[in-house]
Amino acid sequence: MELKYKIWIEKDGKVVFGKGRENILKAIREGHSLNNAAKKLQMSYRAAWGRLKASEQRMGLKLVDIDATEKGMRLTPKAQAIIERFEKLEKDVEELLAEVNREFRSLLEDNQRK
Repeated sequence: MELKYKIWIEKDGKVVFGKGRENILKAIREGHSLNNAAKKLQMSYRAAWGRLKASEQRMGLKLVDIDATEKGMRLTPKAQAIIERFEKLEKDVEELLAEVNREFRSLLEDNQRK
């Protein structure tokens, strides 16, 4: 038995940030473009662009800057901070669930021994 979860942030019932948005931003950071990010994630450019723009609009802030001199895209400091905090949240939840999972296993094993 194993506990499962998914975490995302919503505003007015619409996704603002979650694992998919995090993956898009990380891929932009690595590939310096939305096109490279979309290819890496095996999604259309249009879908990646739509998710990025929806998140920016719903948060009311820019997540990426276009770097005209290098002809690429880079994450804003705020986007980087959001990724780091989201990763910490996921780690904290994983640790909590691992502890609870051990407790459930122990309870079930105790019950099976009786």
